[in-house]
Amino acid sequence: MNDLIPVLLSGGSGTRLWPLSREGYPKQFLALSGEHSMLQATWLRVAPMMAQGAPLVVTNERHRFMVAEQLRQVGCEPSAIVLEPAVRNTAPAIAAAALQATREGADPLLLVLPSDHVIADEAAFREAVQAAVPRAEDGALITFGIVPSSPETGYGYIKAAPGEGVRAVERFVEKPDAATAEQYLDSGAYFWNSGMFLFRASRYLQELEKHRPEILSACRDAFDKAARDCDFLRLDKDAFEACPSDSIDYAVMEKTDAAEVLPIEAGWNDVGSWAALWEVATQDRDGNAYRGDVMAVDCRNSYAWSERRLVAMIGLDDTVVVDTDDALLVARRDRVQEVKQIVERLKGDARSEAVLHRKVYRPWGSYDSVDMAERFQVKRITVKPGASLSLQMHHHRAEHWIVVSGTARVTRGEDVFILGENQSTFIPVGTKHRLENPGKVPLELIEVQSGSYLGEDDIVRFEDIYGRSNG
Repeated sequence: MNDLIPVLLSGGSGTRLWPLSREGYPKQFLALSGEHSMLQATWLRVAPMMAQGAPLVVTNERHRFMVAEQLRQVGCEPSAIVLEPAVRNTAPAIAAAALQATREGADPLLLVLPSDHVIADEAAFREAVQAAVPRAEDGALITFGIVPSSPETGYGYIKAAPGEGVRAVERFVEKPDAATAEQYLDSGAYFWNSGMFLFRASRYLQELEKHRPEILSACRDAFDKAARDCDFLRLDKDAFEACPSDSIDYAVMEKTDAAEVLPIEAGWNDVGSWAALWEVATQDRDGNAYRGDVMAVDCRNSYAWSERRLVAMIGLDDTVVVDTDDALLVARRDRVQEVKQIVERLKGDARSEAVLHRKVYRPWGSYDSVDMAERFQVKRITVKPGASLSLQMHHHRAEHWIVVSGTARVTRGEDVFILGENQSTFIPVGTKHRLENPGKVPLELIEVQSGSYLGEDDIVRFEDIYGRSNG
């Protein structure tokens, strides 16, 4: 479809899947169901429909390099990556995408897709999109309703007018209680609200201007003042922060008379909790699902995820166990939504586990904090081929670097030199330095930091190819 642009919304924090999903590396970047991350799977799901072209991505500044790298890994170069300087919900995010799509007089169809959903029957989903195209070309704002398989209380619902195929939306309804959800299921007229949409870019902007002109005005201002930053389009911070925060449902879809819905059955799941992930996982005869090194004895309807260590479970029913390098979650399966309370407490205590994993991804590669105590920290650093850390210095710490594999080009003060495997160097406090990988294979090294303060905000950057500031 030459006239169709997928819009991948990748700004979520995914805290309901803590401790695996965290603000610094949320669920859309994780391979939760299959070999690809959820972001990658979202693109690959629609790629067969694209005769040419590429997706348009809306994300936040913090995740911009992860978005670009993960899509590159599956052979995708986005037409644009629009950066939101603040969280303002889906109505402004989609407005920014529509403004970008129409910037040179074009007016494509936008297929708006959250980048953290699972769809088991991808062929059925693509067929549904194709079936909805004619109505979208005629000016309808289409949402895809999911045919409910159970009286789910965790989703909003859409009541559709009688008929087949694409039809008018009669009303949107909030998440119901159990009895109401049962009535919705029995009626056959209500469908889960998937958060996926199809419409002409100009039609969305017209309806947004009609119903929430202040949102469109702020987004236009942010877009007009946007700055090109490498491969990214950075919306103006002050203008975008002035934009009201609202969802597309409240801002447009519940108000417009052009809303239509296409009910679909495609094995959709928003993977909004560990219980939802258990539902889409392959289960054994006792209803258990596992990922990683897990042994279970006399367990039923339970889910376990282990990143590295052996997890042993005995006599557990309806339980979720998630083990990561720095945090362990154990919860009843019917109470996993309450993990948000844990995240809020972690944030309140200013603990890093709310935001970062032990392994932290950077545009140049990653580092894993292997060990730390008072006045020292040990990291395993991986630098991608051709990548470079910033030219920087630290006020409070010295660093020892030992190359494990690959080749390192080191800048230390006025000296520039090469280190190979099993070679090392020392970076004194206050010395300008840079680490680069000039080779064709990843550079692996051990960094031992020592000093009175070891925080990541003790970085003074002088040059950085990724445009980052200090910290």
